[in-house]
Amino acid sequence: MGKGAGLFFIAGPCVIESGAHAMMMAEQLARAARELGLPLIFKSSYDKANRSSLSSFRGPGLKEGLRILGEIKKQTGLPVLTDVHETVQVGAVADVVDVIQIPAFLCRQTDLLVEAGRTGRAINVKKGQFISPWDMAQVVEKIASTGNERIILTERGTSFGYQNLVVDMRSVPVLRGLGYPVVLDVTHSVQLPGAQGKASGGQPEFIEPLARAGTAAGVDGLFLEVHDHPATALSDGANSLPLHQFTPLAERVLKIAALVREWERK
Repeated sequence: MGKGAGLFFIAGPCVIESGAHAMMMAEQLARAARELGLPLIFKSSYDKANRSSLSSFRGPGLKEGLRILGEIKKQTGLPVLTDVHETVQVGAVADVVDVIQIPAFLCRQTDLLVEAGRTGRAINVKKGQFISPWDMAQVVEKIASTGNERIILTERGTSFGYQNLVVDMRSVPVLRGLGYPVVLDVTHSVQLPGAQGKASGGQPEFIEPLARAGTAAGVDGLFLEVHDHPATALSDGANSLPLHQFTPLAERVLKIAALVREWERK
């Protein structure tokens, strides 16, 4: 990861809907990654603790979710990522996953950042919709205070009025200036928070344009929530990339990434 390295992907369904579904998605994404020759980290959540509605599906929970992620890692050989919401979850998660993710709404939670940093695992921090890219310097400082420099910073859009997000591409060079790999969370950036009342909406038609723009701006990686049938997804279906579109999109952005890397080497 980092300047000059190839583009990497973080991809998978928003939430673990079942062990069978998560494994199927991981196997399909692993096959695509092998065929394309790209580094891919499988992502999915064992608990979506910030759903819009109390009645929304949250996932299988910590114990079962980690069992499923561990099996996926074993069977597919893919590194895995999942998010944590409380300090008490960090130790168990670190025993299974390769990358611990800090959700955007929790990106300033000092105790959570420090506890995650102490594990020595790679830490992916989503930049909150409510803070500037330069504010992430303090977030980085909290994690790095533990001696852990394995940090990834993810842009996922900024609140633009009510129920809308906008991606300011100036954040890419600002975040990269902090010295760590930068990822664009494409699918959450096309989310319309709370737009469906008890759930968020989305504008998936803008996934590829944003992926192309972020790649051209010089991101190190792309984050994509991918689902085989977004219309029936139990979380974030409205802003998920259909599985059959993953390979064509990846092929196109990899061509852009190659041009950017060539330019950076000059």
